[in-house]
Amino acid sequence: MILSAFLKTLGQIGDRAFRRVLLLGLGLTVLLLAVVYALVFFLVGWMLPDTLSLPWIGAVNWVDELLSGASLLLMLVLSVFLMVPVASAFIGVFLDDVAAAVERRHYPHLPQAPRIPVLDQIRDAVGFFGVVVAVNLAALVLYFLVGPLAPLLFWTVNGYLLGREYFQMAAMRRLGRKGAVALRKRHGLTVFAAGLLMAVPLSLPLVNLVIPILGAAVFTHLYHGLAAREGAAP
Repeated sequence: MILSAFLKTLGQIGDRAFRRVLLLGLGLTVLLLAVVYALVFFLVGWMLPDTLSLPWIGAVNWVDELLSGASLLLMLVLSVFLMVPVASAFIGVFLDDVAAAVERRHYPHLPQAPRIPVLDQIRDAVGFFGVVVAVNLAALVLYFLVGPLAPLLFWTVNGYLLGREYFQMAAMRRLGRKGAVALRKRHGLTVFAAGLLMAVPLSLPLVNLVIPILGAAVFTHLYHGLAAREGAAP
């Protein structure tokens, strides 16, 4: 079931709705990072005087340029780590469009699912972003402790998070939040295995930016497969 869902998703990767969500998510991510850097650059320039007098050295007029350059370097480094979770958060706002595109193509016999309210999508996306960042920051200590097993820990942690969040997102469109949580718990091992499949490519630059869209599509297929197996309403 998982392999079938993944192959169906790859066959639809060029879908217009997929491209739209990816471009919107990445565009908003880059814009946010640029705004944050501009704000940091402004604050550094505003808080520091043009000339600073230091004991035994005298007047120094290059401190603000030094710190401005350091702030640029810091933002570049942070953007490497923040790009994926920030992009995931923005893309998460539009994941309902991906699920709808999957159902139009592969499940046209089903009635159209009601759209998730925008505020609920934003809340879920921001909540997922916070959980991903918090859990991975907490796991950093363990990454150093387990040494060569760090990639396995990274995949396990993020596989669980991806499986939980994206499956519930796909299922709650038709079952509501409580029904989605209950279905996930009944098939926890299957959902985790699919999340693990999504987590492995997170280690690959650029490829990892597409994972939120792939995840939304794969778990939409997985939801329909599990619902059909249980004989539940679509």
